[in-house]
Amino acid sequence: MDKQAELAELQTQTNQTRRATVSGIEEELYTPHKVLDHGFVRVIDYMGDDAAVVQAARVSYGKGTKKVNEDRGLIFYLMRHRHTTPFEMCDIKLHIKLPIFVARQWIRHRTASVNEYSARYSILGNEFYIPEMNHMAAQSSTNRQGREELLPEEQARNYIETFKQDALTCYKHYEEMLNMDSEGNTLDEQKPSLARELARMNLNLNFYTEWYWKTNLHNLLHFIALRADPHAQYEIRVYADIIAEIVKKWVPITYEAFEEYRMFGTHISRKGTEIIKKMINGEKVTQESSGMSKREWGELMEVLNLEKD
Repeated sequence: MDKQAELAELQTQTNQTRRATVSGIEEELYTPHKVLDHGFVRVIDYMGDDAAVVQAARVSYGKGTKKVNEDRGLIFYLMRHRHTTPFEMCDIKLHIKLPIFVARQWIRHRTASVNEYSARYSILGNEFYIPEMNHMAAQSSTNRQGREELLPEEQARNYIETFKQDALTCYKHYEEMLNMDSEGNTLDEQKPSLARELARMNLNLNFYTEWYWKTNLHNLLHFIALRADPHAQYEIRVYADIIAEIVKKWVPITYEAFEEYRMFGTHISRKGTEIIKKMINGEKVTQESSGMSKREWGELMEVLNLEKD
């Protein structure tokens, strides 16, 4: 059975259960969302809903209160005051296909259970990520891990071709070492193959891998806060954006509170709070008199939508 037929069969299955279900996320089960050129995200399983957060906070039976607005008020209170454990009572398991270099960023979020496709056991497919022209940007002069203006078109095209040819060459050598092509056909019956755990070393970081990634809602929201941020690398941000849309369907009240206090809220330091009070009282405050570094001052002015000088 091919993958599309397998997915179609899974999506037709239904099961009886006493546990809470959410219609929005039920519709998401097993449906792959395309990411980048060959990647995807799909929901495999989930546990809990907004009512489960309330239930855990109150340590009650069944659902929360009879009134949705009371549950909403409690969830907003929990998010506002950083009470995290009730959100840890909800879990989700995702199947993700992503470039290896994105996976190496992603795995820094250590608060998850991960099972990755094994290139020691199986052969990786000949699929690799190639950036589009509108993402071929120069190294930022102010941010060591960021991008700046787009490269000149000819230079960008040359680099894209280099990415492609290097990947094709590496995969050709990978097949030669394995003495096997991507379809599993032996290339030379007289020639022994190199162990897969060694041959895989030759593949570039832009080749795709897959994993099952299971995490609780609290840690998932932390992932989204960091990786859906405009400062995050584009290639991981697009995954975070899709996951955020999935979470909205799963726990809409929690996600609304998350947007209010985390995504579009801000944290002000004690020194920053003192400066804001002085400004409200009509005092003139400059970066030099604030006691802040230029970077701190710039970040505060950005939050307040004021000129840095």
